[in-house]
Amino acid sequence: MDLDKIKKDWASRGFSFDVWNDPPGRVWKNYHHETDELFMVVAGRVELEMNNESRLLVPGEEVLIPARTYHSVYTSSDRPSKWLYGYKLNPNK
Repeated sequence: MDLDKIKKDWASRGFSFDVWNDPPGRVWKNYHHETDELFMVVAGRVELEMNNESRLLVPGEEVLIPARTYHSVYTSSDRPSKWLYGYKLNPNK
């Protein structure tokens, strides 16, 4: 997976870009943000719950989490996960 290419693509769409690593079993429960968020798993087994639906994300699959949408992220394996996230930099454009 070419992280530089993804970073440039997200920037061209007005999103920031960052990388996160989580230990096995880590849960981020009921978070929300005031702006849209892009999310992509790079490695590991990660489940995303949003709008009362839970799904296992495939590495490389991009998900848009709309602003003010409650969501939870769960590393559901015995190995660490690595994922990308970015926020809409100017939501009024």
